Amino acid sequence: MSSVERHDEPGFNKIISKGLNRRQFLQATTAAGTVAFFAATPVATAVAAESNSKLLGFKGIPASTSDTIIVPEGYQADVLISWGDPLFKGAPAFSQGADSQAQEQQFGDNNDGMTFFQISDDRAVMAINNEYTNHEYLFAHQGKNMSADDVKKSQAAHGISVIELMKKDGQWVFNQSGRLNRRITANTEMMMTGPAAGHDLLKTEADPTGKKALGTFNNCANGQTPWGTYLTCEENFNSVFGANSSVALSSTYARYGLSEQDAGYEWYKHDPRFDLAKTPNEPHRHGWVVEIDPMNPNATPKKRTALGRFKHENAALTINNDGHVVVYMGDDERGEHLYRFVSKNKYNASNPAANRDLLDEGTLFVAKFDAKDGELKGDGEWVELTFGKNGLTPENGFASQADILIFARQAATQVGATTMDRPEWVAVNPKSQHVFCTLTNNKNRGVKDNQPVDGVNPRAKNPYGHIVRWAPSGKDHTAKRFSWDLYLIAGNPTVHTGLMGGSDNINKDNMFNSPDGIGFDNAGRLWIQTDGKYTNEGDFSGMGNNQMLCGDPESGEVRRFLTGPVACEITGLTFSPDQKTMFIGVQHPGEELAPSHFPDGGNTIPRSSVIRITRKDGGIIGA
Repeated sequence: MSSVERHDEPGFNKIISKGLNRRQFLQATTAAGTVAFFAATPVATAVAAESNSKLLGFKGIPASTSDTIIVPEGYQADVLISWGDPLFKGAPAFSQGADSQAQEQQFGDNNDGMTFFQISDDRAVMAINNEYTNHEYLFAHQGKNMSADDVKKSQAAHGISVIELMKKDGQWVFNQSGRLNRRITANTEMMMTGPAAGHDLLKTEADPTGKKALGTFNNCANGQTPWGTYLTCEENFNSVFGANSSVALSSTYARYGLSEQDAGYEWYKHDPRFDLAKTPNEPHRHGWVVEIDPMNPNATPKKRTALGRFKHENAALTINNDGHVVVYMGDDERGEHLYRFVSKNKYNASNPAANRDLLDEGTLFVAKFDAKDGELKGDGEWVELTFGKNGLTPENGFASQADILIFARQAATQVGATTMDRPEWVAVNPKSQHVFCTLTNNKNRGVKDNQPVDGVNPRAKNPYGHIVRWAPSGKDHTAKRFSWDLYLIAGNPTVHTGLMGGSDNINKDNMFNSPDGIGFDNAGRLWIQTDGKYTNEGDFSGMGNNQMLCGDPESGEVRRFLTGPVACEITGLTFSPDQKTMFIGVQHPGEELAPSHFPDGGNTIPRSSVIRITRKDGGIIGA
């Protein structure tokens, strides 16, 4: 055990020493006669060190540091589309020297969340987020001498790429002639809808109505509605705002990471919309969930303010048994929160048009987790974020429901929500209605006063991350109460013992760090993607490049399914309806000039790409 390990462990040891060792914690519930630690909670399932999973039909692969995609024997991984590929006939081919007009006609950079929408047996459309740009590759000057057109190019590389697919020789391929091909960028016109639309804080000189915003950017993950629309989630929007002159910013800006200094994009130097001194309300128009119709290239995207403003990771939508639409959302920052939206009106399966504005009216909630001393399970409640309730009053700085939604983070603090270890993707198990959320890591846990070590975040300075799951009371996703436990704790058992080594379903053959993207397939397999440390040294020795794993929620077994190229993140996950094609994303290979030339090899510039994965025998992925 290293000195770092000993420094990081005490917070958990304080909990675990009350009568439970690591193996007892994770040896859960299915063996007959076993007294299960999670027996009191309906979420409980076995988390065994080894099992014969009925769901996982592939052989796990080893970790890798190679500059390529590796998948199990019997599978094939091919590039579907990469940053800079032309989306339209006559659009320029990829070139690092391309200008902004070219980039507007090309696939965007750093693809992330995505959804597959099938139109017919041989035609489909995919909506794919383009989260941000790596200026070290976007420009020959590596972003060190930004011009006005460079800023426009960077803005054009953000947003969403909508691409049409067709079947060719039995495989889904990009159709450059597809009429649904579309780019949505940082300058595309959007409509603000819901309770915050038209609020004074959303008004600018260019838009005195507060209802017509320009652009979406830093689009992390996604969601899908049963009425055929795509939900894209604005995350680190603060990174592109700065100021050319000194400006006094209130604490509401700091809570969202906004300051005079941007993250190096320099948009504010050439576009006054991103200069906080000139347009202080512009950042209030970002940080929302945006609904897009991928079937209509002329449809105006809508920013759904009823779902709250924060650094959205994804939007996991489910239809409750009573027809209400429920959306679970994580706010990806250290010490932030988990949210739930419940629609006012109900889903109408027989009339898709009637559902188009279901996300404009409803109630936003934030999660509060409880655990008894010494336990890593417990109950929780969804606390309502409604004006006039739970201290959300003018006396506490909230003058209206719009104020609560625009400053959802402050509202969550006001009602005493639990601070979490960076809530990332949320996914609902179609087989059990249990909800899973990745908590990727948190160096502030046990360090900052508002982020104490607790049952649901049990490790100080959590470097590896974990996955929490909960079951809504009575399988009712609108219920106030829920029960929770920890499905998995990532770690490195070759370096550490105790909880830094990970849960008992983590071993030297499947270890990883920083779970990020997750999603279920139709059979209930949980796919886990990582965005973590790939140094392959020290605490992360033996973990190799970022990867994707597959877990069986029933048995607890986890197997490594895929490894990515050098310095990438594996993110984005969607399937064809027959479950025979999986699409995943390789984001930022070679970031910070790491030695990657993925996917073209040689001495080429590395490019983020969407990967198509199939079985050579034409079977179902993972089975």
